[in-house]
Amino acid sequence: MDAAAYVRWFRRSCPYIHAHRGRTFVVAFEGYALLDPAFPHLIHDLALLHGLGIRQVLVYGLRPQIEARLKARGLELRYFEGLRVTDAAALECVKEAAGQARLEIEALFSMGLADSPMAGVRIRVSSGNFVIAKPVGVREGVDFEYTGEVRRIDREGIVQHLDQGSVVLLAPIGYSPTGEVFNLSAEEVAVAAACALKADKLLILTESPCRTLSDPQPIPQLTCQEARALLEQGAFDAGVSRHVQAAVDAVQQGVGRVHLLDRHVDGALLLELFSRDGIGTLIAAEPFETLRPAALDDIPGILELIEPLEREGILVKRSREKLETAIGDFWVVVRDGLVVGCAALHAFPNARLGELACLALHPDYRGQGRGQRLLERIEEQARRQGLTGLFVLTTRASHWFLERGFQPASFADLPLERRQCINRKRNSKVLLKRL
Repeated sequence: MDAAAYVRWFRRSCPYIHAHRGRTFVVAFEGYALLDPAFPHLIHDLALLHGLGIRQVLVYGLRPQIEARLKARGLELRYFEGLRVTDAAALECVKEAAGQARLEIEALFSMGLADSPMAGVRIRVSSGNFVIAKPVGVREGVDFEYTGEVRRIDREGIVQHLDQGSVVLLAPIGYSPTGEVFNLSAEEVAVAAACALKADKLLILTESPCRTLSDPQPIPQLTCQEARALLEQGAFDAGVSRHVQAAVDAVQQGVGRVHLLDRHVDGALLLELFSRDGIGTLIAAEPFETLRPAALDDIPGILELIEPLEREGILVKRSREKLETAIGDFWVVVRDGLVVGCAALHAFPNARLGELACLALHPDYRGQGRGQRLLERIEEQARRQGLTGLFVLTTRASHWFLERGFQPASFADLPLERRQCINRKRNSKVLLKRL
């Protein structure tokens, strides 16, 4: 990255740095991540998040570590309905694996070598009996013994440590009021912790991208409703399905956003949290990007979007006052709070015509169908108002409109009140589409 690109990226990340400061994130990763030689890079990124004022609860998995210990002792790997059956011998393996993993993570957070990402960093890591569990019990005649499920999370205890500036570390282990220890699912612990803490985000680092069986492309975003529908269709493999179900459960219980991130992407956390489009799959109750009627609060965003086009002479200059007067005619595409597209429908009921005006897209979001969506929405609104035609005045985009059913027209085809306020010096082309 050259200096200019670095400065540009750093500036663009600034709104997210401010937005995330003081927020609570739960980050979950599987035991395979701990075995990866690149695991220290993840710790460095987590330390960076801590330095930016993000409160973190980390939940780690142990499946490969437990399985390795069971195999080394010649013990049977027993699963039923996707859950490990944990007998007394297996529980000893769970305890050993959890203790070693905790020590390794704490050691990495304690590094402070000069000329390393951890230089000068002092991060306290707190762990404890924050997860209260109960036994799964007997299902279809199978006794799961020391396999448990989360009963509740000690929210007050975790918050106390977060308030003191610590990173809280949770193992996939829970404790019962009777003093027993239970083996838990790391994802269940992560979801329960995120819900109990009312976390702003749950970030699940996965072993593969979130994609369906029929499409190799990762899914950038899903609403909770869309995710449920795909789960019902059996659209994911078992691993992805488990992550998506955890995300749905978390969102339904009040977690604002869940991010599924392929941990094999170096810097996945930073790319997801400090760029508008991210690199993972966002699952939330509401769409990440919406097309909706504009409101007065959108005017600064619309002005920022159209001012470069006005300077180039592509659009006619509009003052803030004019936008305020006509804001009811505008539609906007909003992506994570940023206005990335807009268009207006100015109606001339007497002539039964409408003008498509101020169609503009952010440079980073062109060529992805948003202009088409805006056009279709304006056409839909024109029909609802009983208009029979839609016209546009353009100096640069005539071919784009011609490809979408507009035909060349003349100024004489326009409503009289519109002809009276046209700047003929712009020499705009007139195009008309019958609806």
